[in-house]
Amino acid sequence: MSAIADRFKSVWNVRDLTASIVVFLVAMPLCMGIAIASGVPAEKGLITGIIGGLVVGALAGSPLQVSGPAAGLAVIVFELVRDQGLSALGPILMLAGLVQVLAGVFRLGGWFRAISPAVVHGMLAGIGVLIVIGQFHVLFDSKPLPSGLENLAAIPGRLLDLSPTSVAAAEIALALSLTTIAVMLGWEKWRPTALKLVPGALMGVVAAALLAFLLGLDVTRVSVPENIAAAITLPDSGAFALLLNPAVIGAAFAIAFIASAETLLSAAAVDRMHDGVRTDYNKELRAQGVGNLLCGIAGALPMTGVIVRSSANVQAGAQTRASAMLHGVWILGFVALLPWLLREIPMAALGAVLVVTGARLVNFSHARHLLRDYGVLPAMIWAVTLVLVVAEDLLTGVLVGIALSMLELLPHFRRLRLRVDEHEEAEGRSTLTLSGAATFVALPKLSAKLEALPSKAPVLLDLSKCSAIDHTVSELLKDWLQRRRAGGGQVEVFGSSGRMAELARA
Repeated sequence: MSAIADRFKSVWNVRDLTASIVVFLVAMPLCMGIAIASGVPAEKGLITGIIGGLVVGALAGSPLQVSGPAAGLAVIVFELVRDQGLSALGPILMLAGLVQVLAGVFRLGGWFRAISPAVVHGMLAGIGVLIVIGQFHVLFDSKPLPSGLENLAAIPGRLLDLSPTSVAAAEIALALSLTTIAVMLGWEKWRPTALKLVPGALMGVVAAALLAFLLGLDVTRVSVPENIAAAITLPDSGAFALLLNPAVIGAAFAIAFIASAETLLSAAAVDRMHDGVRTDYNKELRAQGVGNLLCGIAGALPMTGVIVRSSANVQAGAQTRASAMLHGVWILGFVALLPWLLREIPMAALGAVLVVTGARLVNFSHARHLLRDYGVLPAMIWAVTLVLVVAEDLLTGVLVGIALSMLELLPHFRRLRLRVDEHEEAEGRSTLTLSGAATFVALPKLSAKLEALPSKAPVLLDLSKCSAIDHTVSELLKDWLQRRRAGGGQVEVFGSSGRMAELARA
């Protein structure tokens, strides 16, 4: 018994406890809001948050990353539920989870990182646009339309239907939405230092719920069951027959692909925020796969590693994976003991939170960075991916973006191979020499070599024999240099000209 107690003490401390409460406060409105944006009941998002904390938090390869329902998958889930029905979501997620587990077992984590940052950020920007124009209608206590273009076309009519003289449900809901956004943004800008960890989204939702309750406003509110176990819907035998449908199989692979890419992008960002244990990408994939398998069995939303909750976790001082696990405990306790409180939240308030969240995914500064530092092609890939995600669908946008990124290989087609040589020198210094074209094709091998270098040993990175570096590898090297130097490691970069010279000055 004492051994178990010692083990428990070793994996958490007071800072993990306080950080877990902060993450819980950030996660609650997002779990419910993303579920609503996905076209499913709010409790489905809460179940995913619980599994993401309790299970994935314990197994994760990125100890400080937090997993749960992600805005990045809301669009594809909305389309799946619309076309295949809610009962199909469970088997699809189980297949997607199995794909992720196998990807981790066969050590494919590095290949997900090889996806062009222009494609990933273009995808996220497109998702952000879809969330904003879809949730815009929720601000008026209405439901989103089936497609992004339909939602966009309906916006002027929604505004023209407002009446300054007749206050009805739409006008009341809009007032609550604007209150939520104003409180959320105002709190983030002017909150007291002592309360800097209290999230703006929570304050906005609380303000709207209090107004609706005190004034007895007649607006649509969140619906959650008395017993959270009642929200668990196991897949039936008929649902598995859907897996014979090629479109359903394609959807499962799309979810696995997008969830894995978003998770590993988030994990890489989390690694840059702290000096602790680095991410084991294959272990993280396996953990996410197990989580999505369980979400499929429970009939919940898919999950990914999520950057907003993860950054809140790091900023709140989390030290170990115990913080992510405990945040799942708090969600479970809250929905089990206080479901009546959740039912006081106006749907329009959650829509407002999602509008702000979606707008923040549209990062035009990243497009400017691509154009300024890497030229027209990466910026064009970003823009085309964004437009196709909005105008067509998520999978089409991502696949076209990846196909366009292949154009970066054409100038180096006859010399794609990258040779990475490591030499040990005097005084423990390691020299890593790159010879050939450093393109995203070689990224998994290069990443593995960089991460395998002794953490404190001085390193000379010789790029003089490197004929070219594309923007995917360039971003990897910049991130690695920043983390290495931030951790106290000495790195000298020897380059020749162009992008290699820029890295030498980094």
